Amino acid sequence: MPRRRLGVALLLPPPFDREVDALRRACDDGALGRIPSHLTLVPPVNVREDAITDALRVLREAASSVEPLTLQLGPPATFLPNSPTLFLRVSGPGEEQLGKLRDRVFIPPLERPLTWPFVPHVTLADDMAPARIAAAVEALAGYRALVRFERVHLLEESKTASGRVWDPIADAAFARAAVVGRGGIELELTVSERPDEAVAAFAQREWDAYRVEVLGRDARDEEPFAIVARRGGHIAGVAEGWTQGGVAYLRELIVAAELRSQGVGSKLLAAFESLAAERDCRRLAVRTYRNQAYGFYVSRGWVDEAAWDWKHGREMVQLRRDLS
Repeated sequence: MPRRRLGVALLLPPPFDREVDALRRACDDGALGRIPSHLTLVPPVNVREDAITDALRVLREAASSVEPLTLQLGPPATFLPNSPTLFLRVSGPGEEQLGKLRDRVFIPPLERPLTWPFVPHVTLADDMAPARIAAAVEALAGYRALVRFERVHLLEESKTASGRVWDPIADAAFARAAVVGRGGIELELTVSERPDEAVAAFAQREWDAYRVEVLGRDARDEEPFAIVARRGGHIAGVAEGWTQGGVAYLRELIVAAELRSQGVGSKLLAAFESLAAERDCRRLAVRTYRNQAYGFYVSRGWVDEAAWDWKHGREMVQLRRDLS
């Protein structure tokens, strides 16, 4: 049975993730960019493919048993002489709840043998020269950050060209699940940042059945596209979206800031329209704020189709253009 390499951690929320990443960069942390700044609860563990659902259940149940945690990060310390690691200490009012959370996720299938006892910390650098560690501990002695954590994450390791990378694949909020419909169809409602793979598989399966029911068995799936413009080997802009059923939807058109107003966007838009025509699309669609981008599309023959209030009080507009 195949196994997957998983871990459980508290990922630092903004803006503390960027702040700690800056400290990691200053310390030449080799894992920066491959592992997000985090507090480990379960170190890497190999989990059988058929136990992933159990791992997700453990994550949800553990998260529902605690409230949001407020923890202090800092000052820095080290595990020398046992390990040349520089890290931020973890303490604060949520430390007791953190211990309970850790105990509740450190059970099968996420349990594993440990070389060292659990010490909550946020790593700044591994395999650092002892002299540099001593200097960093002294230089950063005044660093403190009070951070509120509202969810826990399940991460998975994957192999890429740049090395081993850890990405979150599921999360669970620190809150009891809401139960509605008592006395009838009783449901447990939870909120997460993203659907886990079991939820995503359910949604895809049910959507495929619904699509066939509504559009027929011969209806084609969305055909995605990404049109990339490069200049001198560097990315100048990109247009992404999908086509389906005679409609081409432009999800985003982005041009490098230093190359705007030089025609890059116009060329990408023209390429998108040509691709739409090649795929037998009769209608083009895009959504944007009523700003400079809106004027860009209107000047090229796009017209308003709908508008509504959106984020931060800004108006969102849906535009269309029909191809003859």
